[in-house]
Amino acid sequence: MFRRREPVPFAFVAEADRFRSNVTPPPRERASFAQLAGRSLITLTVVGGLAGSLLFGLPALQQDGTGSSGTHQSEAAHR
Repeated sequence: MFRRREPVPFAFVAEADRFRSNVTPPPRERASFAQLAGRSLITLTVVGGLAGSLLFGLPALQQDGTGSSGTHQSEAAHR
């Protein structure tokens, strides 16, 4: 591959860290009551869904000894 022989000036990168703008951005708009209520409702729905899935899912994941002893037979085997 070809190599560049001339130096590449990287001074603009060093100057970019020191650059300060004298223009201030406009202040952010405050969220209205409806927006805050909507965000809260969405958050509560997501958290409630996660809690509900955990509540209903944990009993299905538990292994207890009251079930069959590990052998599964179909109904056709009994007839």
